[in-house]
Amino acid sequence: MLALEFDFLQRQLEERKRRLEAVVATAPRNSGLADLLREVDSALDRMAEGTYGLCLECHESVEQDRLLADPLVQYCLDHLTPHQRTALQRDLDLASQVQRNLLPEKGLRVAGWETSYHFEPVGAVSGDYCDLIPSNGQLLFMLGDVSGKGVAASMLMAQLHALFRSLTQMSLPLGQIVTHINRFFCESALAGQYATLVCGLAKPTGEVEIHNAGHCPAIVVGPNGVFRIESTGMPLGMFRETEFSATRVQLQTGDTLFLYTDGLSEAASESDEYGVDRVMTLVHRQSARQPAELIAACLDDMRAFTNGSPNFDDMTMLAVRRCD
Repeated sequence: MLALEFDFLQRQLEERKRRLEAVVATAPRNSGLADLLREVDSALDRMAEGTYGLCLECHESVEQDRLLADPLVQYCLDHLTPHQRTALQRDLDLASQVQRNLLPEKGLRVAGWETSYHFEPVGAVSGDYCDLIPSNGQLLFMLGDVSGKGVAASMLMAQLHALFRSLTQMSLPLGQIVTHINRFFCESALAGQYATLVCGLAKPTGEVEIHNAGHCPAIVVGPNGVFRIESTGMPLGMFRETEFSATRVQLQTGDTLFLYTDGLSEAASESDEYGVDRVMTLVHRQSARQPAELIAACLDDMRAFTNGSPNFDDMTMLAVRRCD
């Protein structure tokens, strides 16, 4: 575990101990709080001894995303009791349902734009982020990828969703929204956590403003060809004062903006990686398709390329097409 993450968890536990001690002093008969205080004390003792984060049964490292989600975890997944496994599965199922409820409406059509997306976690929860927000007769779209996997990544993804939803209600320019979110991530995320993001504002005129913060190239495709929009900024959460410049493109009727996370571009066969060039070739060949059909064709091609091998990373795709 990184030193900064260890320090963060230690501060969290010490703060939790102070609050519990204050509450226990006023409610000494509350055995549940007393038991929780003992668990916190035990975790702090393990930190002092240098054994924190090691399974009490096998003495191997406990899964890091579980520690970040619950600093009191004492056993790795292999040594949970049946009751603990059931409780963990119940929590993961609930987290998965909550995360899927954050996804935007399927087949959303706004201000001359039609959309479709595909969201495919590699586990119960995902660090991928996808959202569509109608705003003042325009369409805001976002696709991102939080570093890491599992519960810790999904928690940061939920933060990203909440921040965008809150800031868009303030009618701020998109560039300012990205800057505010980057600063928040720099101040609140754990060491080593960051998020790549591509987001944009699609206007009824066909003009699209795009910000790409360290994400995979966005692809624009239509009857006149295909081109890519590269990243113009660092991922969110790396440097507080990073500048995020915009790219503006004019889409014609029938043109499509195709966004994806690296679960697609880095999908692998036995000897090769799917790659951005193959994504561009596929969407160019399928450029006349509706957004849902384009995504389905891309999925079929990727699965044929990998010969049906299971995904090793979360995968999300978003297609935004200018219609009549």
